[in-house]
Amino acid sequence: MRAPIGHFDNAAPAPDCLDALTRPVADAVRQWRGSVPAEQIVYVDTEPDWADTATFVQHYGEELLEQSANCVVVAGKRGGETTLVACVVLSGTRVDVNGVVRRHLGARKASFAAMDTATGETGMEYGGITPIGLPATWPVLVDSAVVDLPYVLVGSGRRRGKLLVPGKAFAELPNAVVLEGLGVA
Repeated sequence: MRAPIGHFDNAAPAPDCLDALTRPVADAVRQWRGSVPAEQIVYVDTEPDWADTATFVQHYGEELLEQSANCVVVAGKRGGETTLVACVVLSGTRVDVNGVVRRHLGARKASFAAMDTATGETGMEYGGITPIGLPATWPVLVDSAVVDLPYVLVGSGRRRGKLLVPGKAFAELPNAVVLEGLGVA
């Protein structure tokens, strides 16, 4: 299966672009062991000012919204303990933080993590956080609709650049849990 790179001028297999990735993402691509070969993960060089989904699809094509996913960091709290979790949902949806995420974590309260926490803990730039290369102890909650797509456009760890990843690869990430209804309209 080939990645749909027709929209992009600067696309190449991620293992050939490790210098363009943050250290945690580059390390994850370098150590990739899924059933999907690392060469099927494609790095796309894009404008950093266009990293936000709405701006990105405005410049590269509205049809990409249906193939795009966002990765957000959520903090679940219970009894003085905080658990950080990454949530991956289609860009046209939002994460059900106070329903699916809170229940899955068994948390009393769940909310989006502060920007400095998200970037500091991941080693990635805000607006470019990706589930590839997250801390090994973090749960990665993935909406089933993401896994069902042939390819998904997601952050690369930096605002400059995106990754095109086969949907089924998200289910193989360390600590990945595929959930129905994680992304809601």
